Amino acid sequence: METFKAFRVHNEDGKINSRFEQMSIDQIGTGNVVIKAAYSNINYKDALAATGAGRIMKRFPLVAGIDTAGYVYSSEDSRFKEGDPVLVVGRGLGEEYDGGFSEFVKVEGDWIIPLPEGLTLHDAMAIGTAGFTAALAIQRMEDNYQTPEKGTILVTGATGGVGGMATSMLSGAGYDVAALTIDGKEEYLKSIGAKEILDANTLEMGERPLEKGLWGGAIDAVGGKTLAWITRTVKNYGNIASIGLAGGHDLVTTVMPFILRGVNLLGINSTYCADELRKKVWSRLATDLKPAAMNIIVSRTVGFDDMPDLFSDFIDGKITGRTVVEINP
Repeated sequence: METFKAFRVHNEDGKINSRFEQMSIDQIGTGNVVIKAAYSNINYKDALAATGAGRIMKRFPLVAGIDTAGYVYSSEDSRFKEGDPVLVVGRGLGEEYDGGFSEFVKVEGDWIIPLPEGLTLHDAMAIGTAGFTAALAIQRMEDNYQTPEKGTILVTGATGGVGGMATSMLSGAGYDVAALTIDGKEEYLKSIGAKEILDANTLEMGERPLEKGLWGGAIDAVGGKTLAWITRTVKNYGNIASIGLAGGHDLVTTVMPFILRGVNLLGINSTYCADELRKKVWSRLATDLKPAAMNIIVSRTVGFDDMPDLFSDFIDGKITGRTVVEINP
């Protein structure tokens, strides 16, 4: 192996251009383990980075792709040997470091998760950052004493990758799930575990500091006014996991939900979570939190060459569920 194909993003005179290039191992990454990639996936963040629609990358040029799964090709880390199936999710891939849209990926051994028993490499990338983020949110909520008995969990942005994974995982763990969506798709949402569907376009949020308690907890990908409304409608000692800002980064609320109902607002960052927690969550993703509806949520698997054609659909909100990319399957 002298050169291999990678999808690289450039900033050329202030304009973002991305394309496939032939690269060599000494051109990519900084790490002590080289992975021969089998699969990756497309996240909304990947589409933003590749098209320049969002400021995701911290330097240029950079290989895109925030996730990868494959087999160890070479290793200077005694924990890993040639042929080991492994995955890397987040950790700054495709943002600070050369990422997963490449036939070979070079990473630090500390970033690697051995493929958990019960998952295939395809499964790992079907789950990816989206599923890991959803599972991390559930773990953080349950660490804070969330239980199904506390009531229905609201999931916003439920037709997206994170929201769909969260819906399926929560349902499988015994929670009732209400899905808040702007694009309908009731049949899809019910098929992945939602018991109740709410239309964000007709939602009456109210303006009081505290509204009627509706939810045992929530996983929110929207932020803005939606998150503010959630703080006012979660029941006593419920947990809200904040995972995104599709509806805006502002949060205008009062302290009353927190001091009168004991509501907890948990920030979820999947990139920099502690190693021990990361391993625990991946263990659960192979067991009790493995999404039962994964085959429904993963709506497409595409070849590496076809991957760039989908980026605009992600930006335009036309994609439902997860997209896996075959690199060297």
